[in-house]
Amino acid sequence: MTAIIVDDEKHCREVLGHLLNKHCSSVKIIASCAGGEEALAAIAKQQPDILFLDIEMPGMNGFELLEKFHQPEFEIVFTTAYNEYAIKAIKHSALDYLLKPVDKDELIQTIERATNHKASKASQRVDNLLEILNLKKKNKRFAVPTIEGLIMVDADTILYCESDSAYCKIFFINSNKPLVISKTLKEVEEVLQIGDFCRIHHSYCINMKCVQSYIRGEGGEVVLNNGTHLPVSRTRKTDFLSRLEKI
Repeated sequence: MTAIIVDDEKHCREVLGHLLNKHCSSVKIIASCAGGEEALAAIAKQQPDILFLDIEMPGMNGFELLEKFHQPEFEIVFTTAYNEYAIKAIKHSALDYLLKPVDKDELIQTIERATNHKASKASQRVDNLLEILNLKKKNKRFAVPTIEGLIMVDADTILYCESDSAYCKIFFINSNKPLVISKTLKEVEEVLQIGDFCRIHHSYCINMKCVQSYIRGEGGEVVLNNGTHLPVSRTRKTDFLSRLEKI
C-alpha cells in the first residue's frame, strides 16, 4: 500500500512517517508534502492508495484539497487536532481519522481498516463528507432559545460566549449587552464550530477573527478587539496557539 503524508508541520510529518515505517511495514511512503498545492501535484503523479491528510493548513486546508478530486480512488485518513464537529462529520462519512499526537496502536488499526475498505467507495464517502461540511458552512445563522422565545443569531456577529452554569452568555461585536440563552456553553460550542470559534477555557469560547493579541503565561490571556481580556486554560493553550498561527 502506497501512502502520501500531507501536513504543514514538519515534525508531524516526520513522526507519522517514523511510526508507519516502524509499525506498518505494508505501507510505503511515496511523498511527504507541506501543503495543498504540493500535495495535488504529488497525488496526480504518484496515485497513492492512501492519503494521510491534515485538516488545518494555511493556503488550502484538507477539505479544500479534497474538493479538487471529483472521484478520488485513494483512501483518506485525517491526522488532526480539529474540532469535535469535524470529527462527527468524518465518522458519519465512515472516513478514518487519527488525533494528534498519533498513537501507534491507533495507527495500526487504521491501516488495517483502510486495507479492508474498498477504494471504489472512497469517492462516495468523500462526497458525503464535503456535502455535510458545505451545508454547515453556509448555515451561519442559527436559532437560540431565550426566556421570551427564539432569536436568530448570525455567528459572524459573536465576539465570545461565556458559561453561566446551565445557561450561556453571548457577547456581540457591536453591543455591550450580552444575550443570555438557556443552553450550556458546550451546546453552543457545537453549533459555533461551523465557523472560526475556539474553546479557550472551560468558561469561554471565542471568535478567532476577533483576537487582537495573546499575552504569554502558564495558560496565557487573550485580548479581544474590544479590549476584553479572557484567560486561556493550560490544557487548551496548545490547540489555541496552533489555530492562532494559522489565521
